[in-house]
Amino acid sequence: MARREHYHHSRRRPGALPGLLAAAVTLFLLLAPAEAAEPMPGLTRLLDEAQAITPLETVVIARHGEILAERGYRGHSTTAATNIKSASKSVISALVGIAIDRGLLAGPDQTMAPLLANQLPANPDPRLQKITIGNLLSMQAGLESTSGAGYGAWVGSRNWVRAALARPFADDPGGRMIYSTGSTHLLSAILARRTGRTTLQLARDWLGPQTGFSIAGWMRDPQGIYLGGNEMAMSPRSLLAFGELYRTGGVAATGKRLLSQEWVNASWRSRTQSPYTGDGYGYGWFQTRIADETVHYAWGYGGQMLYIVPRLALTVVMTSDGGSSAARSGHRDRLHQMLGDIIRVLQQAR
Repeated sequence: MARREHYHHSRRRPGALPGLLAAAVTLFLLLAPAEAAEPMPGLTRLLDEAQAITPLETVVIARHGEILAERGYRGHSTTAATNIKSASKSVISALVGIAIDRGLLAGPDQTMAPLLANQLPANPDPRLQKITIGNLLSMQAGLESTSGAGYGAWVGSRNWVRAALARPFADDPGGRMIYSTGSTHLLSAILARRTGRTTLQLARDWLGPQTGFSIAGWMRDPQGIYLGGNEMAMSPRSLLAFGELYRTGGVAATGKRLLSQEWVNASWRSRTQSPYTGDGYGYGWFQTRIADETVHYAWGYGGQMLYIVPRLALTVVMTSDGGSSAARSGHRDRLHQMLGDIIRVLQQAR
């Protein structure tokens, strides 16, 4: 919401009025809601055809930070909050990166156990001492997953942090990718401990300066720790704003640097591969190739997608009905195909 500026004066100096008018115009331009440019015919056709993709709820397409086209389906809006599910793992990664930039965490190689010492199980497996911040980010902690079949029991436990740390090892730290929301929740707990603030407060403070970014709601565990990497609500426009921060290398729309370029690069460097898709995975981001372009994407259950195509300066958000798995239904593949169609329209327009 735009803030009202109050100007008090008793006697105007010559030239003061034009200066005030210029400032007011600048303020209006900064705070005015983003508007879509005149849509390209090819994109309009694609969005018309996307009406047939039943689970799809919204699409927003932006290039160089300017919205080229957007659409809401079946009563959904790009400005209304929706659950972005595990796409929020990329938000947790950003907060960890900022904490490292600010010296609150030592870096990806810092070990986890000393940061959560009083939450470790009795007679802990020695391998807990080897898990690093980077291992948690890249889903290489080695601990058995709390996601999928184990999710309900995990969130039904009395202490989610202790329950995640008590999972048996399925591999050594730094080994194969074991996708687990428990890993990103441990990062949320670490951030809260190191800063003395909630993860939501950190997100609003550290990422809030990015124009358009806003978290509308977020689940907490029984101890009040915000769920790292799931059950976060924001609008598709807000998710787009977050993606734009990465597309620009960590610089907000205002020109203020919020995140280091080094962290963006590190997050997009594949460190492991998904056992299901073969796509690379870095720090909270998947990596793949679509329509001959390198694509970095955040993915939430049901088909909550944030795509960034650096060479085309393209950021695309797609949100969907979160009631069923987009992977099992083939919906995720259809969204990838739609992104490929969007890319080809822009490639032909160059």
